[in-house]
Amino acid sequence: MSFRFKNFPVYADVKKFISEIYKITRIFPREEQFGLTSQIRNATISIALNIAEGSDRGSDRDFNRFIQMSIGSTNEVVAALDICLDNNYLHKKEHDLLLEQAEHIVKQLGAFSKKLKVVSRKL
Repeated sequence: MSFRFKNFPVYADVKKFISEIYKITRIFPREEQFGLTSQIRNATISIALNIAEGSDRGSDRDFNRFIQMSIGSTNEVVAALDICLDNNYLHKKEHDLLLEQAEHIVKQLGAFSKKLKVVSRKL
């Protein structure tokens, strides 16, 4: 069986993003382990999981709904990163680099969404 989502460049970028988030959250204060650390990790993982789950849906319209959820999860991660910066859990440079990655992911997902909408209209 072939897993279609593994061929999407955005999926590869999301996996790298997840690795960066895990690396950075390892140094967060222990009291944040079940709060912000858990929340940001779960939201980041959700980006990839929605791409994977949506790719196996029966229609492009359904797949697009999952792409939109991935975009929402990326926005959640960005908000969490802002909170991390405000609480001095991240340096500004780390924050900015992660935001660049998140922006790149959202742009790819947005383009993917547009493509799915065009394809589903043609059907």
